[in-house]
Amino acid sequence: MQGDFLSSFLPLIVLFAIFWFLVIRPQQVQQKKHKAMVDALEKGDKIITNGGIICEVLKPEEDFIKVKLNDEVVVRLDRAFVAKKYEPLNTQSKEAESKLK
Repeated sequence: MQGDFLSSFLPLIVLFAIFWFLVIRPQQVQQKKHKAMVDALEKGDKIITNGGIICEVLKPEEDFIKVKLNDEVVVRLDRAFVAKKYEPLNTQSKEAESKLK
């Protein structure tokens, strides 16, 4: 009776383990990296919002970030809407060239 119980749940346990390592764990790692990136934002950093707007960080606050869209427009952006840090192609290519030298 005990062997039947274990053998009937073994496939479910294996499926859960596969699901954990292929879906849940990578998503948790990605969330931690994103949170660390958002927490490390400083004045002058350029970011891309979830809406695709490129803006410059003026003042990181606890729940919001003050960003400058252009010379005249300053808005507050919720930290959850920061997609990624923006690095222009010129900066990336210069860094790659300096590593090659």
